[in-house]
Amino acid sequence: MSEQNQLGLFFRPEATARRVWTVRDLVSTVRTAVEREYTDIYVEGEISNYRPAESGHLYFTLKDGDAQLRIVMFRTQARLLRFKPANGMQIIARGRVTIYEARGELQLSAEYLEPKGAGALQVAFEQLKAKLAEEGLFASTRKRPMPAMPQRIGIVTSPRGAAVQDMLNILKRRHEGVHVLIFPAQVQGEGAALEVSAGIRYFNSAAAKKIGAVDIIIIARGGGSVEDLWAFNNEGLARTIAASEIPVISAVGHETDFTIADFVADLRAPTPSAAAELVIESKHQITERVAGLQQRIARAARYRLLVARGRVSDLTRHAAFARITDLLNRRQQRLDELTYRLAGAESATLQRLRSRIALATSRIRAHDLRRVLAGFRRQVESTSGRLTNLAYQHIAQQRARANHATAQLTALSPLNILERGYALVFDATGKLVKDASQLHPGDEISTRLAHGTFTANVKSTK
Repeated sequence: MSEQNQLGLFFRPEATARRVWTVRDLVSTVRTAVEREYTDIYVEGEISNYRPAESGHLYFTLKDGDAQLRIVMFRTQARLLRFKPANGMQIIARGRVTIYEARGELQLSAEYLEPKGAGALQVAFEQLKAKLAEEGLFASTRKRPMPAMPQRIGIVTSPRGAAVQDMLNILKRRHEGVHVLIFPAQVQGEGAALEVSAGIRYFNSAAAKKIGAVDIIIIARGGGSVEDLWAFNNEGLARTIAASEIPVISAVGHETDFTIADFVADLRAPTPSAAAELVIESKHQITERVAGLQQRIARAARYRLLVARGRVSDLTRHAAFARITDLLNRRQQRLDELTYRLAGAESATLQRLRSRIALATSRIRAHDLRRVLAGFRRQVESTSGRLTNLAYQHIAQQRARANHATAQLTALSPLNILERGYALVFDATGKLVKDASQLHPGDEISTRLAHGTFTANVKSTK
């Protein structure tokens, strides 16, 4: 191919079309390609320019000979570190390569750091962690929620340790009504994992529930070295925690100490004291929550009321509602008129009745029965007096007449004649003898004198 053809091919029309990148687009494209290619890598080097930020993020440079790489470790991952990084420390960093667009710098977003030359314990820890994570024992979906206000708390720990005393003091201070059951267990050395597992199984057993089921279980131990805390990296203990029906809190070591039990438990507490604070809210916090809920309810009610008032206002402006309102107003006016008329008629009726009652009352007063009876009584007394007087007069007259007749009868009475010495003679038949010829010798006669009677026989008659 000639030079001209070569030049012609180099300057053909298609070759003249070009794409102009913005810096942001180019950096973003390269960043995507880099992150897709280097998602999970390990980088070894020496720490320099170590600078922890107040936000909790870690910034430093990892250098090796003449090459260096900026490292950033965000707070969520930095909190999991078991050691404190320092300048000059040889480490292995695990993470993903990315580009910080603001400066166009290549950097490693670290997720895990470990000092170079970590021992067998660390390797075993990572292997078990990866195994259990793959099985889903660390998944957040299987984590059980913590009860808001547990009444009974089960603690698996050494009864001689200072951690349990701190926990009891905090629980008593925050809520004295909570009941605490302690399962004594060895928390260090051979057999510690088995005893802690036995405590978890006991609180889940039917016998413990019959006595009184606990609402939450706390595994507690103070700080120590990796070897001291190694019992809580036991696979059997991890599976016992995962199988527990009761929520489990892992409170092992200090804040920078992490064990397999921390990942499997439903909640990790930085320290045993923090577990006691996390497991139960103080009375003051409960009061504040209740007050907050009341305020939210009040605000929600006011909002709903405003919305309802707005809807009612919209409806009242509708023409149909206006017609209904007008109809109701006319009916109300008619009702008011009838009510007024009824009240007037009732008032007039009551007035007439009052007048009739007043008239009847005056008439009754004019014809007071007591007055009438008093008049009758006076008339009866007057008539009775007159009748008595007339009776007396009549009796006197009759008595005088009777006396006069008695005098006459007495004057004419045969008895008076007898008093003068005369006698009455009666024959045997009882007839008055007026003539001696009526008698015969031997007849029996009776003679009545003024005083007494006697009988005699007739001897002779002349």
